[in-house]
Amino acid sequence: MGKLNMKGATPIGSVALCSTCTCGLILSGFRESEQVMICTRVEPNLLLPFPVHECTGYYDKNRPSWQQMQKLAIRVEDRPAKNAGFKAGLGFAETAISVAVSDDEDDDDNED
Repeated sequence: MGKLNMKGATPIGSVALCSTCTCGLILSGFRESEQVMICTRVEPNLLLPFPVHECTGYYDKNRPSWQQMQKLAIRVEDRPAKNAGFKAGLGFAETAISVAVSDDEDDDDNED
């Protein structure tokens, strides 16, 4: 039997989004019931009575900042484009191939 997909159902076993958000402040006790989540994104700070599943102000704290990405970036210099195609090695002479197209063939196609 396949997995049922229900729209609008309560998710089971999901982790609160605030645990990986930069604006989430989570205070935990020794028991699972001893946990307080505070969102510092809004002013005044908001005490969350339930685990958050979706948030429009979410910003992952594992995501690098702009300064960290600049430190990790590799500098790429512009270079002139190289000629595309095959290179002839030693022993191969460059030969030119000429193709002649007669006008008689083109005229016959246009008359039909």
